[in-house]
Amino acid sequence: MEFLIPLIPFVVAGIVVIFIAFWGGPSAAREAYLTRGRRGFTITMLLLYAGLGIAIPAAVIAARGQSVGGTGSLRSEEVSGTLKDGKALFIQTCKSCHTLAAVDAHGVTGPNLDELGGVDKQRVLRAIKVGGTGDGRMPPELLTGADADAVATYVAAVAGR
Repeated sequence: MEFLIPLIPFVVAGIVVIFIAFWGGPSAAREAYLTRGRRGFTITMLLLYAGLGIAIPAAVIAARGQSVGGTGSLRSEEVSGTLKDGKALFIQTCKSCHTLAAVDAHGVTGPNLDELGGVDKQRVLRAIKVGGTGDGRMPPELLTGADADAVATYVAAVAGR
């Protein structure tokens, strides 16, 4: 949906051009606008607004596909057991900082886990224990014990896929 925001000025400009074209130039369009013009034009403009207001959102919604919990092949894949717990903990604790496509996370502080090479369970556990790379951006031992293990298992299973 955010890709439509830059299109708004162009849509508005297009509607203005259509309005001016229907009335034969800027001065005629201004006069028609101020005097309410012909009834047919008003109905046409209402239908145009309604058509665009329904057609564009419908096309965007139809193009989205499934959105169970991630992107690509991970969207419709159900997880269970430790992976389910790890996914829930990642969403709760890590999603705001890290980018991970499997949960549609777009963090800004931590590294993009999909682009980080060699993500395995031990590497994730070590990062959780020391606080990332130890540069102070991530608190050390943010998760511990079974929670840390569940998140590490989940991230190792889905990062970069």
